[in-house]
Amino acid sequence: MFDVGLSELAVIAFIAVFVFGPDRLPDLARQAGRFLRQVRAMANSARDDLRKELGPDYADLELRDLDPRTIVRKHVLEAMDDDEDDDRADRDGAGGRHGRRPLDEGERPPYDAEAT
Repeated sequence: MFDVGLSELAVIAFIAVFVFGPDRLPDLARQAGRFLRQVRAMANSARDDLRKELGPDYADLELRDLDPRTIVRKHVLEAMDDDEDDDRADRDGAGGRHGRRPLDEGERPPYDAEAT
């Protein structure tokens, strides 16, 4: 998520010891852990409240599903899969879209004079 390596963590730890001192550092770590637990509990509570308000249709709702990038990616991939399925059905002659099939050699495509 933050893309922080071992060397960056070592530098941050060194600066923290230098700024806060070794006596206060364990207390600060406890406070940070407590804060993260509270944030996680609030996020879980918000998710549960949202699920309860939306009803049983959204019982499997995850907050990650509400990310616009995830929504777009999901629908684009579904549309691509649908297109591949249609193309495969057309190639196999399994009655693809609107009865279309590949033209035989020398066969002219249909022409509708009223449509133009």
